[in-house]
Amino acid sequence: MTTTGFNQRLSTRLAFLAAGTLMSAWAPLVPYAKTRMGLDEAQLGLLLLCLGVGSITAMPITGVLASRFGCRSVILLSGFLTCLILPLLAFSPSPWVLAVSLFLFGAAIGTLDVAMNIQAVIVEKNEGRTLMSGFHALFSVGGFVGAGGMALLLWAGMGTLLACVIIAVLIAVVLYIASPHLLRMPNAAERNASLFVMPRGVVILIGVLCFIVFLAEGAILDWSAVLLTNGGLATNHGGLGYAAFAVAMTAGRLTGDRIVQRWGGQRVLFLGGLFAAIGFFTTVLDLSPVITLLGFVLIGLGASNIVPVLFTAAGNQHDMSAGLAISAVTTIGYAGILAGPALIGFVAHLSSLHVSFALLGCALLVVMASSKYVVRKL
Repeated sequence: MTTTGFNQRLSTRLAFLAAGTLMSAWAPLVPYAKTRMGLDEAQLGLLLLCLGVGSITAMPITGVLASRFGCRSVILLSGFLTCLILPLLAFSPSPWVLAVSLFLFGAAIGTLDVAMNIQAVIVEKNEGRTLMSGFHALFSVGGFVGAGGMALLLWAGMGTLLACVIIAVLIAVVLYIASPHLLRMPNAAERNASLFVMPRGVVILIGVLCFIVFLAEGAILDWSAVLLTNGGLATNHGGLGYAAFAVAMTAGRLTGDRIVQRWGGQRVLFLGGLFAAIGFFTTVLDLSPVITLLGFVLIGLGASNIVPVLFTAAGNQHDMSAGLAISAVTTIGYAGILAGPALIGFVAHLSSLHVSFALLGCALLVVMASSKYVVRKL
């Protein structure tokens, strides 16, 4: 184990931790923004869409930016911009200002997301062993740190602006600590590539599989509480579904590198898709709240290492450069998060939420069935 390799792994983990913390720190601020501006649900929904649109806009060009200027420059610039924009979300004086702030916040966090995954692919290749699940585990840990830390500061009576400043400063320090060992050198072969390249070959399939998994994750975030409370669980316990899913996913990712190293990416994709599908089918049985929560645990464990394996596959395929492939896969995948709430709601309106979740289970069987093809094409 070389000192350089250790430092690069640590810096990559810190970048993932920073991104997860910054992204989730916004969640506890949503009710405050809604109340401060007197927004109804439809207006709030449109504002929240701005964040996703900002991310989707920036992600496709991040691969080329990282190739031209190096991962370090792109990670640090986007990370520090996100830190600067976070406090704006706490005191934006009008919906229009908040909309612009959310768009910029989404663009910065989307750029950071793609650049850190490109760094992760390169570090994993340099090490010659599986590391991606561990990197993504730190993003999940950051989710707990950001949402929990912000909620704790607000619960203690701190104003939203000061709470945002504290978290932004702490994450800026984390990025500063990570900066010396982020990858500096751009890829000379890709330096003059066009700013946008259409995905092709197996990259399209990998992107579609990421879309399915992100769609499933978004469904748990937005609809798990509704499913549980419709099934008889008390309203104030509705968040247990997402909590069970998130804890299981984090645990799965913390052990994922060893699992992938031992069983291989193909088997992890196959079993992960199968377990996640079984989890969705379990949630719609309506046997009891405990069984439904067990279904969410199965979804978290099954889905935990699918995206890390797919990102590794995107970095190792030969149809496109690694940077452009990561940009394409991330963009297609995050479209699932954007489309998820509306798509699930539309299907639920036409039939039921149980049908929506059952269809997601069927979609995850597609991930399972595609595992051999994705790995064979590497």
